[in-house]
Amino acid sequence: MSTTLIPDIEILNRQDIRKLSLDQLKAWMTEQGEKPFRAKQVYEWIWKLTATSFAEMNNIALPLREKLERHFTINSVAVNTSQLSEDYTIKSTFRLYDGNIVEGVLIPHPKRMTACVSSQVGCSLTCSFCATGKMDRIRNLNADEIYDQVVRIKEQTEGNYNRPLTNIVYMGMGEPLLNYANVMKSIERITAADGLNMAARRITVSTAGIAKMIKKMADDGIKANLALSLHAANDVKRNEIMPINETNSLEALKEALVYYHNKSGRKVTYEYILLSHFNDNIEDAKELLEFSKLIPCKVNIIEYNPIGDGLFQKSEDARLEPFMRYLADRGVQVNVRRSRGKDIDAACGQLAIKDQQQEA
Repeated sequence: MSTTLIPDIEILNRQDIRKLSLDQLKAWMTEQGEKPFRAKQVYEWIWKLTATSFAEMNNIALPLREKLERHFTINSVAVNTSQLSEDYTIKSTFRLYDGNIVEGVLIPHPKRMTACVSSQVGCSLTCSFCATGKMDRIRNLNADEIYDQVVRIKEQTEGNYNRPLTNIVYMGMGEPLLNYANVMKSIERITAADGLNMAARRITVSTAGIAKMIKKMADDGIKANLALSLHAANDVKRNEIMPINETNSLEALKEALVYYHNKSGRKVTYEYILLSHFNDNIEDAKELLEFSKLIPCKVNIIEYNPIGDGLFQKSEDARLEPFMRYLADRGVQVNVRRSRGKDIDAACGQLAIKDQQQEA
């Protein structure tokens, strides 16, 4: 990946060019005495062709490239390290323009290739079963930083497995709906014809449950799928493991989910991590069944992946199977999501930067 600068150019206080819309870039070109159609060429380079420097833009005249170099920067995201799991999952750390690090995962499957991307550096929600929740939240990611994670993982998919990237899940570090504007802007660029041109139905945004933002997704007509990290269907248990529930109770979430479904017509996925002898008995299954009757949904049962603090253990198959059977026998669409990349701490709930977040 090239980061070459055009030589001998006076660098001004430069703006991230990917924060400009196409219309704003056209206006800038006009102000600079350039033809407006040049904006479309540059816009294609920074999004569709994923250029990381102005020097790569070989159909742009050198004087304009020099002008762009003086006024703008492309804050591209680079792969810092990568680990390969025994199941062929690839976990990468991505270095951001300011030295901060986030993690993302390529999850290979016979029928799909999925990118799991982060939306924040760290997280503020402190869910007790999640390694990321033990980190501080440093900042939100910009839309282009989320976009670049997808680009880098797409390159890994094509380069390592000679297969296209098919799915994207916002299930990495951070709470996507607490970075709403940048997450939705990244989805807009990922699905745009002059972006990555991926289908919105192949994208899933996962939330711990921010009720007002779930409603906003419906109001804004967001076409990506919605997944709710539920993990307990009563407030006492959910408060214990997910402090966000204290301000976004199950009743508030029910109201938001009904609103979302009525306005969008879309099914929701509930994610439910089974924690041994905490939320995996038949009474818990009954509560989950009642919650599942609210709107059309499916339930993903997720294996718990230990994060080293010993608070919880993975639910045994002897408890998982009757839990699933109880739901399935009563008409709930339920699947077990087996963990991938556990040996490299790439599985659900395990993403956390163990080294210092930012270089001195």
